[in-house]
Amino acid sequence: MRRFLAAAAAAALVLTAAACGGDDEDTAAAGGKPSKIVIGYQQIPNGDLIVKHNKWLEDAFGSDTTIEWKLFDSGGSVNEAIQAGSVDIGLVGSSPASRGISSGIKYRVPWIFDVIGEAEALVVKGGVTDVKSLKGKTIATPFASTSHYSLLAALQKAGLDSKSVKVIDSEPDAILAAWKRGDIDGAYVWNPVLAKLVADGGKTLVTSAELAKEGKTTYDLGVVTDEFAEKYPDAVTTWVTQQDKAVKLIRDDPTAASEAIAAELSISAAEAKAQMDDLIFVSAAEQTGNTYLSGGLPDNLFATAEFNKEVGQITTVREESAYQDAVDATFAKSVPKE
Repeated sequence: MRRFLAAAAAAALVLTAAACGGDDEDTAAAGGKPSKIVIGYQQIPNGDLIVKHNKWLEDAFGSDTTIEWKLFDSGGSVNEAIQAGSVDIGLVGSSPASRGISSGIKYRVPWIFDVIGEAEALVVKGGVTDVKSLKGKTIATPFASTSHYSLLAALQKAGLDSKSVKVIDSEPDAILAAWKRGDIDGAYVWNPVLAKLVADGGKTLVTSAELAKEGKTTYDLGVVTDEFAEKYPDAVTTWVTQQDKAVKLIRDDPTAASEAIAAELSISAAEAKAQMDDLIFVSAAEQTGNTYLSGGLPDNLFATAEFNKEVGQITTVREESAYQDAVDATFAKSVPKE
């Protein structure tokens, strides 16, 4: 179904691409601004939802630029939309970003929304005591996501593979429904669905924070098409500046931050705060260092591609320089200093 949707979206490119700010048919507004920016977002409790809820982009760009927010279930779906030409800026996990770079999607990474810690985990129903006990069980996860990557890493560590465990592709909301019906034995997924599984009696076997300690760190990343970034670099800097503002709000006023996220996710502020605390947020100034955009992240994306090829998820890994070139710290460096 996903391949069908991608093909259909590509066929409709002539009709849909005009919606994106980077398209030739689009004319820049006064001051070099795009007349429209299409943003692919996900329901993840990080700064992107704060920016959306508070309409900071709309305020920053003014009436000359229309901001269109499109909701997606996973990074794999965002990749497909970008390939189809219907999104300018989007949120994808580090594994989908690595896959995108490996497959030649023409985009770059200017921002790290968060480092994934306890916010993604493998949760199972009663009777399963450890990862090795998953043999013969059915585990759901969104394919081509950071959760999928982490699940495969956890299985590999336990000496299992997708042949000994039935791993099925399912988006977060569908995972919750399948869990309640008893169709699956467990899932590797992220908040807010993760929290709902735990509240429904789920037992956590392993978290992404634990896997990160073993070199399998995962991130939520911002990606922008090369075409848009080259045509509207100031707009990308403005976007990154608003994301940095959200990180500062999370740190300085977590109550206001959690209230904004709660409103977007239709949960309580306390629940939003608890889910936010499972993520690690990094400011623009911190991201420009060697640990993140200028060193650690490119290395991570290349290593992720090698792992995905090792476990049969992709067929091609590009030269290491391709992953280095795809991470662009220019915009974070351009965020105005206070």
